[in-house]
Amino acid sequence: MAKKLFLFLITFYRQAISPYKPPCCRFIPTCSQYAYEAVMKYGAVKGGCLAVRRLLKCHPFHKGGYDPVP
Repeated sequence: MAKKLFLFLITFYRQAISPYKPPCCRFIPTCSQYAYEAVMKYGAVKGGCLAVRRLLKCHPFHKGGYDPVP
C-alpha cells in the first residue's frame, strides 16, 4: 500500500509540478526517476531511504553526474 502511494506521489510530481520548473537536476537519472526506480526495486522503506539520501545530495555544492539505483 505504501509503495503504491509513493509511486503515485512521484508520478504526480513528475506530471503536475515538474513541467513548470526549469530543468536543474545535476544527476542522471533525475532525482524523481531515481526515486521511482528505487521504490519499484526495493519497496517503500528502503527505496524511500535511498530517494531521501539522493535528495540530500542534490545541492549546488555536489558535482552530480551519473548515479544509478544500486
